Amino acid sequence: MTTPRPTVLLVDDEPHSLSAMRMALEDEFDCLTAGDAEAALGLMAEEWVQVVICDQRMPGRTGVEFLTELRERWPDAVRIIITGYTDPGAMAQAINEAGIHQFLTKPWHPDQLLMAARNGARLFSLARENERMALEMRFLAATAQTKLEKKRTALREGMGFETILRSPQSPMNALVEAARHYASFDVPVLLAGEPGTGKARLARAMHLGSLRSDRPFHAINLAGMPEDLAMVELFGAKRGVLPGGVNKIGLAQKADRGTLFLAGVEHASPALQLALWRLVEEGTFTPLGGQEVLTTNLRLIAGSGLDVARRVADGAFRPDLYYALAVAELHLPPLRARRGDVAILAQHFLMDLAAQHGKAAHGFAPAALEFLENYDWPGNLRELINEVTRMLIFAPSPLLGAELISRAILQSAPGDGGADRMAEVALTADGTLKDRVELIEMRILRETLTRHRWNKSRAAAELGLSRVGLRAKLERYGIADPSGRVVEEEED
Repeated sequence: MTTPRPTVLLVDDEPHSLSAMRMALEDEFDCLTAGDAEAALGLMAEEWVQVVICDQRMPGRTGVEFLTELRERWPDAVRIIITGYTDPGAMAQAINEAGIHQFLTKPWHPDQLLMAARNGARLFSLARENERMALEMRFLAATAQTKLEKKRTALREGMGFETILRSPQSPMNALVEAARHYASFDVPVLLAGEPGTGKARLARAMHLGSLRSDRPFHAINLAGMPEDLAMVELFGAKRGVLPGGVNKIGLAQKADRGTLFLAGVEHASPALQLALWRLVEEGTFTPLGGQEVLTTNLRLIAGSGLDVARRVADGAFRPDLYYALAVAELHLPPLRARRGDVAILAQHFLMDLAAQHGKAAHGFAPAALEFLENYDWPGNLRELINEVTRMLIFAPSPLLGAELISRAILQSAPGDGGADRMAEVALTADGTLKDRVELIEMRILRETLTRHRWNKSRAAAELGLSRVGLRAKLERYGIADPSGRVVEEEED
């Protein structure tokens, strides 16, 4: 492979001078020409130029003025100027302002011009090589820790598990402790839990806490994926099977000596279940369209949003695959069962989102945390992240108040076991019509007052009540401002 020739930009308002310079350089350089500074700047924006040779006397801007702007926009290009003046003061000013590498005086000799261009191209190349070596030195310094040291550090400090935030009394503590034990043993693991409970994060933490921590971690979700596509993604395909006539390397091969997290394993088709059983039990697989049997040494961690044992009993899941996967079976609790964790998680998500979107945020008001803690979060962590994101977007101040919370959450009823999904329970539960209507009315009152920051005048106006009527309903249902304020705010 031949090395591309350096590119030099020649700038002069006299056509015969440009032709003479091109003739002197074109045997060794790719030459671009411009008759003025504006045309030269246009070429600089489109081409990769190493050396710029410019005449000092040009209409509009002088050579020094042009090269000064060039220095600000393309500092790496080597700048050479041709001038008929040899005033030392002018030369010093040009060096300071435009960073001139070399002066050539008129009349110049072709060999002199060629030598200047060669030196400029070599200077450019040396500068780039110096940058490359500096980057390599920084990279080597950052990766000086050996692989064995990384493994020991991962096992000693439990890399990844510390990112699973939880309170001292959280039900996640026992789960994380069990996951730590399983992580250092090279056995398959089945993680079960509702969607959004953090199975992928726990799988990555187990990988980082294992002896495979310096090897690849790959993840795939089978939910909604057609069988043929899942087969190709997992096991690859031989040439001729896929459009384009190329080989496809599957994750089973990419994750060799590493970890593969297979989410949504309960959605695997019967044929895919058989292929997964071979992968777990024998460490073998066959690419789509191939005949040969390949081997891989990977650790499989499977994730399921359903009770796989029940699917086995229903005949929808192979029992041999289930028992192969469930050497270690861990059940992640839903967010509604993690009382005390929601406030910690919400604060963590808020700080990350504030940094991501460049908006200042300090935390949540106590009333806001109360609503977040008492909600049942059917979407688990994903729903919590979405809610915190919306609150941050509409927050007028760094302290996020309860009035920013979605109405569905504000209307939910607090309880020790989490919220009961707004009015759904009242609509379907037993009881008289009067009791069920009053339950819905109580939630609407609480939600409306929270949105209006407990300004009773605004809340009464929205609900079509008088202030006396609103006060009577609040006393009847025992609804009070959680901040403890007793002085009513006047209507604006």
